[in-house]
Amino acid sequence: MIVVLLNSYIALLALFVWLKFIPFNTFWKISPVIVLLLLLLGLFIPMGWGAPSGPAVVGRNSVQIIPSVAGEVVDVPVAANVPVKAGDVLFRIDPTTYEAQVKTIEAQLKFAELRRSQFSELQSRDTGRAFDVQQREAEVQELQAQLEGAKWNLDKTTVRAPADGYVTNLALRKGARVTAQSPVMAFIDTSETLFAAEIPQIYARYVEVGQPVEITFKTLPGEVFTGRVQAVLQAIATGQAQVSGSAISPPDVQTAPFVVRFTLDDPDLAKRLPAGTTGLAAIFTEHVKAAHVIRKVVLRQTAILNYVNPF
Repeated sequence: MIVVLLNSYIALLALFVWLKFIPFNTFWKISPVIVLLLLLLGLFIPMGWGAPSGPAVVGRNSVQIIPSVAGEVVDVPVAANVPVKAGDVLFRIDPTTYEAQVKTIEAQLKFAELRRSQFSELQSRDTGRAFDVQQREAEVQELQAQLEGAKWNLDKTTVRAPADGYVTNLALRKGARVTAQSPVMAFIDTSETLFAAEIPQIYARYVEVGQPVEITFKTLPGEVFTGRVQAVLQAIATGQAQVSGSAISPPDVQTAPFVVRFTLDDPDLAKRLPAGTTGLAAIFTEHVKAAHVIRKVVLRQTAILNYVNPF
C-alpha cells in the first residue's frame, strides 16, 4: 500500500511539473523521500499498533479415540469424513467375554445374598454370630462393586462419538484387535470452530476482548468477513515451564507472536470452513484510527490477490 501511495505522489508530482504548476527545484526533487518518511512514521508504523494484522487459521478440536477395553472389533458402522451425532456408534468390540463375566458375577452375587439372608435369619433366632452376617455382607458389597465394573466394561465394548463431528483417516476394520492403550481413530469435533490469529508482540499491546476483526480466507478469495476478539491467550510455549527433575536449562529466547482467538459474526460460515483454512486477520483497536482505512484497503487487496496467490 505504501508503494501505491508513493507512486501516486510521484505521478502527480511529475504531472504538475510537466504542466509547470510547480518548479522542479531541489525541494520538489527530494519531496518523494520526505513523503516516504511521513508515510512510514506517521501512518504505516503506527498502523501496526492501531490495526495489527497477522496470519489466521481455522481449527477444530481433535479427539483420539482410545478404547477402554481390549478385544476383537466386530462392527465399524462409521465411515470416514461422514458427519455423526454425539452418541452415534463408532465401532463395537466383541462383548462375549464381558457378558460372561457379568453373568458369572451376577450368579455369585445371588448366592452371596442368599447366604447373607440365611445367616441373618440364624442371628435373629440367636443361633448365629453377628460376625458371620458381617462377613457375608462384605462379600455382597464386594460382588456388587465387581458387577458394576463388569457392566461398565461391557458397556464400553460399544464405542460412541463423544460429540458432533466426523472420523478422519479411518483405518480400523472388522476383525482387528484393539487394546486399551492405543488410539484407533481420530475424531474431529465440529461442535465448536476455533479461529486464531498470530499478532507480533510489539503490536499486541492494545488488543482487547470485543474489538472488531476483519478476516479474509484463502478458500474464499475476494471476500472479507467480520468478527470479534474472543480472547488474547496469556501464555505461549516459549514461556512455559516444564516439569523436570533436573535444573533449568535456559532455551533460546525467541520473540514469538501472541495468539488472539476470535469469533465470526456468521455462524454458518464458521461451521462450513474446513479445519486448517488459513487467511489474514486485522484487529481494529481504539488507537490510531486514522490507519484503520489503510488497513481495510490492504486487507481487501489481499482478498483479491487470493485468487492468484497460493501462499
